[in-house]
Amino acid sequence: METTNRTVCVGDVFVVEDNEDHYALVLEAFESAGVQNPICRATTTAEAREYLAARAAGHGNNGASRPCVILLDVHLPDGSGLDLLGEIKQDPLLKSVPVVMLTTTEDASVVNAAYQRGANSYLVKPIRTADFHETVREAGLYWLLLNETPSF
Repeated sequence: METTNRTVCVGDVFVVEDNEDHYALVLEAFESAGVQNPICRATTTAEAREYLAARAAGHGNNGASRPCVILLDVHLPDGSGLDLLGEIKQDPLLKSVPVVMLTTTEDASVVNAAYQRGANSYLVKPIRTADFHETVREAGLYWLLLNETPSF
């Protein structure tokens, strides 16, 4: 039997979320799953653009690289997560970073727009705390442990 070594994604999880309670639930879910990756946060599209520009250029904290995965809300105080998603997927240095839309919006037109702009996944935030934890935990483990990422 042949075995293969799996590489765990090394890098940040970047969460673009303005709601304090939802962000706390994301942190709890990752902690309960034993995720060791640093979790960085932006609460606005402007903060997210600044973080991503630094990461794309290789000038993040201590020269850190691009994030392993981005969890992105649709509704942000200064703009649309969909617009930010489009910008990420148009950037040659960021377009391979998986973007998971994590939002309360179930509208089919928004879901379709997210995928048309390059979303890798679209998850609706469950109402029940336990379900929210499970959804985020499973998504995080998939993107950080199971998904193969490009080496560039």
